[in-house]
Amino acid sequence: MSDFAGKVVAVTGAAGGIGQELCRGFGAQGAKIAALDKSETVHDFVAALKSDGIEAVAAVADIANEGQVADAFSGFRKALGGIDILLNNAGFSAASSLELSSPESWRKDIEGNLNGAYYCARLAVEDMKQTGGAIVTTGSVNGLASLGDPAYSAAKAGLISLTKALAMEYGRFDIRANIICPGTVRTPIWTERVKRNPEILEQLVKWYPLRRVVDPVDIANAALFLASDAAAAISGAVLPVDCGLSAGNIVMSRELTLADF
Repeated sequence: MSDFAGKVVAVTGAAGGIGQELCRGFGAQGAKIAALDKSETVHDFVAALKSDGIEAVAAVADIANEGQVADAFSGFRKALGGIDILLNNAGFSAASSLELSSPESWRKDIEGNLNGAYYCARLAVEDMKQTGGAIVTTGSVNGLASLGDPAYSAAKAGLISLTKALAMEYGRFDIRANIICPGTVRTPIWTERVKRNPEILEQLVKWYPLRRVVDPVDIANAALFLASDAAAAISGAVLPVDCGLSAGNIVMSRELTLADF
């Protein structure tokens, strides 16, 4: 039997490219999916999950709004039961540079990436204290190094600290917390960017030792592992899923060594 059969898995950002793969991946393993997104399209997505035989409930909420999050989780509990696994996946970037940012856009990034994840984790651990559980957060390599999007990056760095704090404080309840740090992920956002610049992904690939960018299913596979019994002794871990990007600067290495690798 699957580790996730009958478990209630809450997924934030469920209607997005990574979120959909997370829902499908855990749902295929028998989990009940509590799908949260700020877009109304989450209802259509949940209808599609149900047509595939996956038990799922949708809620529309902005994770930056504590009250909306509380209402969504209350609805999930009534429909499915207590949360066993939280996939803190929702996130976005409001300004790509400090020059383009404003106090308002900075607050928006921190609220929607860092504070929202805290609101969700705070509610989820109250259920998990009874039976144990797992929290897997979608961070970013931007939280590990300066790669642009400074407010987003600061929030993602904060998520690493939040993950470690959750692992430390709630381990005694058999609650594990880990964070995945993706590189560029081939989501619908990038599809739109490719329309504007058909060469953009080829330009990016040169930075990745595996010579490709990440697919959403790569993130889902990592989350499935970290939430599973196979990772029972893993908590507080920061796992780059980035096709080798954070291993080093391959472009600089090629130029310094004059080697083609």
